[in-house]
Order: sequence, then structure tokens, then C-alpha cells
Amino acid sequence: MRVGLYPGTFDPVTVGHLDIIQRACSLVDKLVIGVAINRDKGPLFSLEERVEMIEAECAEISAKCGIEIIAHPFENLLIHCAQEVGAQVIIRGLRAVADFEYEYQMVGMNRAMDAEIETVFLMAEAQHQAIASKLVKEIARLDGNVEKFVTARVRLALHEKLEKA
Repeated sequence: MRVGLYPGTFDPVTVGHLDIIQRACSLVDKLVIGVAINRDKGPLFSLEERVEMIEAECAEISAKCGIEIIAHPFENLLIHCAQEVGAQVIIRGLRAVADFEYEYQMVGMNRAMDAEIETVFLMAEAQHQAIASKLVKEIARLDGNVEKFVTARVRLALHEKLEKA
């Protein structure tokens, strides 16, 4: 069984993330969505909320693709998380050249720590390349319309969270 790991902060999960998840399903038999705790980024949503969002958004994709998709919180090194979940492949989404430069360095370090785990890059579809969770939060915070960037369920969660803040 080929297990893939798609890591990220997912604060919040966007349609760009969901596009990568759906496309990754054709590459693996089981997909683990590694939800990074990453306190340095100061997430808007709690870890539990982000895991719940991933699970809710991926249920339909899982049923459609016919593979198991699970959310797995992690705070350790990405390569250790991959080893922990038995992943042979780390899946990374790319939006732009700047993403590649950072990812290229990370792949080299991960390969030095475990040469058995491959990294696969998936380019975001053209209509999703500009979407970033950070920008989605900023647009929502300033009362802009984010319906092109997140699902209705995530949009509602975002507005509820920002109203409480």
C-alpha cells in the first residue's frame, strides 16, 4: 500500500489545498493530511478546528476517490511524521517559483535524513495559484468576499471565528 503525506498548516483549508488533495489521491492508496501545529505562524484556528475542517472537507473527496484520507496532527520534523505514518511519498503543492526554492532545500534535507521517502510536487491549477491561507484570512478580516477561495463550510467557520475575535 502506497501511503502519501500532504503536510501543511491549513489555517484555513482552501480550494487550492483541496485541489492538491484530490489530485494526490490518484498517486497513493492512502493519503494522510499532516496538520502542522506550527505555533510560530500563530494560527487563527485551533489545531482541533483545523483537523475538523480537513476531515469534513475530505470526506467527500475520500468517497469519490475511493481511498482513505485521514487528518494527522504533528509537531515534529516532517520526515519524522512521514516515518510515523508509514508514508513513502511526501506530497507538496507549489504555487510559484518562490515556493520551489524553499521546497527544493527541504527535499534535500529530508533526503539526507531518509532517502527512502520521495517528495512529489504538484503544481496548483492556474485558477488556484494565487490562493494562500494568509491572504484568505486577511480578505475575510477586512470584510472581503472569500467564496472563490474556500468552501461554504470553511467560509462560515472563518466568519464565525473573526466575529468572536
